[in-house]
Amino acid sequence: MSIFVDQQTRLVVQGITGRDGSFHTRQMLGYGTKVVAGVTPGKGGQVFDGVAPVFDTMADAVAETRANTSIIYVPAVVAASAIFEAADAGVALIVCITEGIPVLDMTRVLPYVHERGARLIGPNCPGLISPPRTKVGIIPGNICRPGRIGVVSRSGTLTYEIVHQLSGAGYGQSTCVGIGGDPLIGTNFIHCLSAFQADPDTDAVVMIGEIGGTDEQQAADFVQQAMSKPVIGFIAGQTAPPGRRMGHAGAIIAGSSGTAAEKMAAFARAGIAVMKRPADVVALLKERL
Repeated sequence: MSIFVDQQTRLVVQGITGRDGSFHTRQMLGYGTKVVAGVTPGKGGQVFDGVAPVFDTMADAVAETRANTSIIYVPAVVAASAIFEAADAGVALIVCITEGIPVLDMTRVLPYVHERGARLIGPNCPGLISPPRTKVGIIPGNICRPGRIGVVSRSGTLTYEIVHQLSGAGYGQSTCVGIGGDPLIGTNFIHCLSAFQADPDTDAVVMIGEIGGTDEQQAADFVQQAMSKPVIGFIAGQTAPPGRRMGHAGAIIAGSSGTAAEKMAAFARAGIAVMKRPADVVALLKERL
């Protein structure tokens, strides 16, 4: 099994004819993902690479192809509208790769998506992959291996590093999920941890957090109270200067609650094995499995 995506995923790409959308659509098709449609207003009637019909609207794309998942590669100025349109079309899962979406836009998007029963992953995320079943996003398929380790991360680049370490040591992945680094996101650590806990094909979880906010502390409480599977944790930004944003929009410390030291201490109290560096993941997994 896997979480959120599998062989039944039928994907529509919003922004399929743009530079990023077309490049990553070809990567997803090459991995074996069922890309059944694309959407670019004004370009309906085209066929992308002879495989995926292009529609003017999400409503038409879903009605014609029975797509159940959307991925969004559109500029930030129209990304919220694209999410609204996907939710209205009735897809169950929406993955938004776009970064730079205004926080005010997301305050309207999140309740709208929730009310329509859809799950949003992102924005500002690398998507997810369930090797070798399907890839929805930009996580490189060549570094992933099928296996029984779940990965959830706020950082795209660190996701790739951790996956590379795992695959190199023979630890394949059940699903890797990049939840995004913005202050407001649709799917958080707890959503993913709960799904991995319920997945019979996931034996352990690697959780990659970063400075800023309290999501990691809340996730640590969930692990302590509700998870029986081993969790290995890492916090990026351990050397960040106090009070300075580092990289992601959500990676800013307020007082002491968002520091790397506080988050790592919360992990330790919850029984999460804490990595000092990404290369530690293999040794810690061997200890816990």
